[in-house]
Amino acid sequence: MDFFDTVIAFFQNGGIFMYPIVLILAFGAAIALERYLYLRATHNANRRAWREIMAALAEGDLQRAREVAEQSSAAIATILSYGLSRSRGHARREEIETAMEEGLMEVLPRLEKRTHYLATFANLATLLGLLGTIIGLIQGFTAVAGANPAEKADMLSASISVAMNTTAFGLMVAIPLLLVHALLQTKTTELVDNLEMSAVKFLNILTDHQTRQGGQA
Repeated sequence: MDFFDTVIAFFQNGGIFMYPIVLILAFGAAIALERYLYLRATHNANRRAWREIMAALAEGDLQRAREVAEQSSAAIATILSYGLSRSRGHARREEIETAMEEGLMEVLPRLEKRTHYLATFANLATLLGLLGTIIGLIQGFTAVAGANPAEKADMLSASISVAMNTTAFGLMVAIPLLLVHALLQTKTTELVDNLEMSAVKFLNILTDHQTRQGGQA
């Protein structure tokens, strides 16, 4: 119980600015969890869609590959569906590549959505902590202005100790949010790199397929 009592006392002594920092922590944690689950689900969905589409292409069944890509909600399926749709009219490689780039532009905002808020929340938590400390110091100096000279040092040290709680709490919230932001950014970048690499592999396979068909004709 001593630990919880210490935490409660720390929070209560921090002043009113502790409450918005708690709200920032709650919103940041919710966004971080949602983004992590979304990116993980997207990664798994991409792998499933990629296997199904590649299996259809390996059999030379472009129609089935189109159906799989159009029915799937995976990010990679969206990108490949643009390329498959564009390949219907025997389009050139550059045209198919441009179509898939359009699909990537459609997918990117969904992957990067809300992640940048974590960095903003981290900055807000830090600034609110500093603001709370400054206001606490102002109140402390004002309170000791008319106090007994013998008591001023003790009162001032107590006021400073309480005022620092807000900065400490702001940093305790900001540092994990920045770390999570960096991790999610890294995971998002890896997903985008995988999408681009898969698009290039798909384009090469599709181009080879069209070349073989042209040769047979």
